[in-house]
Amino acid sequence: MALHALALLLSISAGLVLVSAQPSPRVQERISAAIAAAKGGSVNYTAFVNPFIGTDNYGDVCPGASVPFGMAKFTTDMTGYAPAGYITDSTQTVRGLSPLHDSGTGSSLGTYGNFEIMPLLCPGGFDTCTTRLQDRERYRKNNTDDAYPGYFALTLNNSIKMEATSTRRAGLERFTFPKGSGTPYFVLDLANDLPASFAGGTLDIDPEAGRITIGGYWGSSFGPGRYNYQAFACYDLLNNGAQKLGEYGVWTGDSYGLDAKGLGLTHLNLSVNLIGAPYQSGALFSYLDEPEEITIRVGVSFRSAEQACANAETEVGSASFEDIVSASQALWNEKLSRVEIDLAGTPPNVTEMLYSSLYRSFLTPNNATDETQGVFADTTSFYFDSLYCSWDTFRTFYPLLALHSPLEFAQIVDNYIDGYRKMGWMPECRANNLPGWTQGGSSGDVIVAHFAVTYHDEAQALGIDLQELYDAQVADAQVNPPEWNTLGRQVNVYKEYGYVPFAVLDTSSTGRQTREGSRTLEYAFEDFGLRQVAQLLNKTEDEAYYTNRSLWYRNVWDPTVVSDGFKGFMQKRYPNGTFSYQNPINCSPQDNVTTECSLQGDNVNGFYESSSWEYSWFAPHDTAYLITLMGGNQTFVNRLNHFFDAGYYLAGNEPSFQTPIGYHYANRPTLSVDRVRQVVFENFDITPAGIPGNDDQAAMATLLSFHLLGLYPVPSSTELLILSPFVPKYTIHNTYLNVSTTVTVKNYDPTSIQYPIPSGASAYVKSVTVNGQATESRCHFDFYDTFKVGGEIVIELTSNKTEVDSCAGSLPQSISTGGFASAR
Repeated sequence: MALHALALLLSISAGLVLVSAQPSPRVQERISAAIAAAKGGSVNYTAFVNPFIGTDNYGDVCPGASVPFGMAKFTTDMTGYAPAGYITDSTQTVRGLSPLHDSGTGSSLGTYGNFEIMPLLCPGGFDTCTTRLQDRERYRKNNTDDAYPGYFALTLNNSIKMEATSTRRAGLERFTFPKGSGTPYFVLDLANDLPASFAGGTLDIDPEAGRITIGGYWGSSFGPGRYNYQAFACYDLLNNGAQKLGEYGVWTGDSYGLDAKGLGLTHLNLSVNLIGAPYQSGALFSYLDEPEEITIRVGVSFRSAEQACANAETEVGSASFEDIVSASQALWNEKLSRVEIDLAGTPPNVTEMLYSSLYRSFLTPNNATDETQGVFADTTSFYFDSLYCSWDTFRTFYPLLALHSPLEFAQIVDNYIDGYRKMGWMPECRANNLPGWTQGGSSGDVIVAHFAVTYHDEAQALGIDLQELYDAQVADAQVNPPEWNTLGRQVNVYKEYGYVPFAVLDTSSTGRQTREGSRTLEYAFEDFGLRQVAQLLNKTEDEAYYTNRSLWYRNVWDPTVVSDGFKGFMQKRYPNGTFSYQNPINCSPQDNVTTECSLQGDNVNGFYESSSWEYSWFAPHDTAYLITLMGGNQTFVNRLNHFFDAGYYLAGNEPSFQTPIGYHYANRPTLSVDRVRQVVFENFDITPAGIPGNDDQAAMATLLSFHLLGLYPVPSSTELLILSPFVPKYTIHNTYLNVSTTVTVKNYDPTSIQYPIPSGASAYVKSVTVNGQATESRCHFDFYDTFKVGGEIVIELTSNKTEVDSCAGSLPQSISTGGFASAR
């Protein structure tokens, strides 16, 4: 959910100012050295990953220790605006190290951060330890933050070093105290999480076993506040007998003078504080013999404390810290090696951007299989949490997964279908194991459609019943939920009017009556996803029905609206058919920041986190008709140019993802190449501020990946648009299909990898061949002819922009021009 704009406004209004503070310079030095030394052969791809990209500039990326799709993500929690726990801002302090986080979400209050642990020096003994949150916070040492896949470290300004590594549901925390610093103490927090949502819990200390079990209830980070989820943790303190527990007890506190400690007490059982801030509480313990290094094993669970302990025992056991780091890196290398590039010929910054993006694309959603609760308790399906949000991820995240990871894609699709089984509709934005807010409708329809069109032949073997998948889509498209803020769509009025009407009397369902323009556009594209699966299943009548509904985006086009000399814009519309004029500039980067643009009740703009200038381009399945509406190819191109030049384009907003490639549809593909270069080099880099706003569960990461690979997907279809790769050669390995596809860029010119592209640099697509055969068009090809069967693709480039400024064949497909006529 692209909440970067909302989060930015909230942060500014709260008086927060981010100050960039780089992690340790050794991080970039290590990555640069690894790229320079890479010669092919056996490659450690994790060495090219910079986990700190996106930890500044409201990127909300978690740089903590995790395995691919790991439920556990260990990192420090910081004060200030830090939804993923960690931020680079050196003006903020460390609250503690905790094992549960999301990455790349725009939740303005933060998410998870449960079970913070903080190492302490307490020269005056147990009763003097700084246990309360406001007392224990500390600054870190400059230039000490370090991370790579499977590992995270940070050193406090008292020289205590904190390190972490992880498995899927467990991990190890290691603390190194300064020599001669005395007895090491630790505070473990029961109540404080990042969004301050504690709703009661318990903590127990078993001093003989050296174990603390902890669990409770907390609130969703992006959903109704009345919902609560459960989380549990198990802290094993003795490091398989190598450490000896000293003092132990519990503590409680608040901000107004309560600071109580109970030496020797072993139990806390606290309810939610119904008035005021969360009631702070937790455990406090120390170690005998003044050890300098302490290792603590941690397991987490969403089912029980007992399962949290079992997770730690089975996934970590007696393994050393280095063993777990090594195992985690092996898992990461297996994932990252699915995209293999010409390392010697690729600019180093492109290598770093690409593998860091691929890393984040495997970081979420969180695989919480066997950790289910509520209606999903004991489900036999896969279960993934933190779907932030389907509206963000259907555009590039899942299409990239389709290129190289059908097994993981199928597991997540199973998770979506299971949502339909258990809830009646597929999830849209599940957060913290709870239903989250819907944004564009039921974007899961597009996600499962993309799986169906790309892997219908393998679906049964991958555990997916295509008829059930379609049934789930139909439920979203036809069954009106009584409350559609979290599941489904407002389909009753949508079907009645052919658009989502503004200020409509809806007596059969409840939801926030906003975003009528954007919801209409998204509903129409979701219907295209149903149309595609109906076509696959030979449901002829359904195909015709949903084809028609997919064109309802046209019903919110107001041809009379003029902005900057261009005529015709998407607008929200009353039930009587008249339009409710809203300035198309509202909610664009050129807005005066007075317009509410997100889920607020006073968002009267009619669009979600976006302007009409931006959403008026959104009909990925029928762009040819948009061109007609806008006045033809030249006017369309002029309007696209103005959209970018006037500053209406918002790189970090999902509805704009396909816009830079829109020139393809007007038969001007060289302009798409220019525009993508601009988008990349003005919005992405290898610094902590290197993505344009929050990562949106790797939506930004996967958008950048496609740009660097010279492709762009059309969701719910098998069509890939062809651009100019930023690398001279790459191979995508699909281990499930046992095929590899190599893309070679003929006449690759590294001087073209910048913006603007220098005159004379070879950057524009002259021809494309697939397994030696010229493609029918140099603007697009099909997944089934390329990545599904494997082989050799050659993209030939030229510097002669004028000569190749056409598709030299068919334009990308649109419904209105007979496109998508049959299933592959």
